[in-house]
Amino acid sequence: MATPASTAAANSAVKTKNTRKVDTRPFLWPSVIVLFLWMIVPLAMTLYYSVINYNLLDPSFTGFAGLENYKFLLEDPSLWTSMWNTLVLVGSVLIISVVVGALLAVLYNARFPGRNIARLLVIAPFFVMPTVSALIWKNMMLHPVNGFVAWLQSALGMVPTDWFSQYPMLSIILIVSWQWVPFAFLILLTAIQSLDSEQQEAARIDGAGPVAMFFYIVLPHLQRSISVVIMIESIFLLAIFAEIYVTTSGGPGLATTNLSYLIYSVGLLQFDVGYASAGGVIAVILANIVAIFLIRTVSRNMQKA
Repeated sequence: MATPASTAAANSAVKTKNTRKVDTRPFLWPSVIVLFLWMIVPLAMTLYYSVINYNLLDPSFTGFAGLENYKFLLEDPSLWTSMWNTLVLVGSVLIISVVVGALLAVLYNARFPGRNIARLLVIAPFFVMPTVSALIWKNMMLHPVNGFVAWLQSALGMVPTDWFSQYPMLSIILIVSWQWVPFAFLILLTAIQSLDSEQQEAARIDGAGPVAMFFYIVLPHLQRSISVVIMIESIFLLAIFAEIYVTTSGGPGLATTNLSYLIYSVGLLQFDVGYASAGGVIAVILANIVAIFLIRTVSRNMQKA
């Protein structure tokens, strides 16, 4: 005679067996189809246009070009200038956002009156659209006549600086850093709040000061979070466009032209779709190389931790 326990076990086995027979793969098909249409089709069209001669001024004339667009692109000095500008922009913004974000996270982790309001003010620039942010900095902050910095320089007896003419890349770096410091601040502040309070108290008892606490306790704890910040920001910073378009239009000359703006100018200002598509393919390859390298770095840091 079967016992209640054996009956329940048998029913559970039957239910598990029946559950395993359900094929869940068809439920993934809608997502796969949407992903295919949204990503693969545009990429395939870009690859197609990159190997043909296609100009918007004469769309009736198209011919197979092979690798001529890539050859012309690699021989164009503007490509290497734009790639260098991209590296300078991404590297500078990463350094500024990580350093300033870490310092602000340590500062705002302390208790003081109005801390929540202060945190909100630090986070606010991240929610400003890039175009609006660029307009604010161009017309209200760095304008050589009506800007706040020009007024401050005049008040100190200095000659106002035309930032976008004299220091164009520095101006772009300041604008983009102002937008991305809040992101690093959020991630690093969350990481600091997860730091073990007993470990910090033990370090204080051993005589560690604020500087030693930061370099030997806080900074090692932030290693994984800093890797995540660098990975996410790098992917987005490679595609910076609105700030350059609104403020300098890639100039003076090619001083602030990055890879994204070069592709735009060639495709929509010079109407050479084939050349621009070849640049887009190169940009995708570079972005994937950077993403793979950063993901492996972050994974390695996770395993060490």
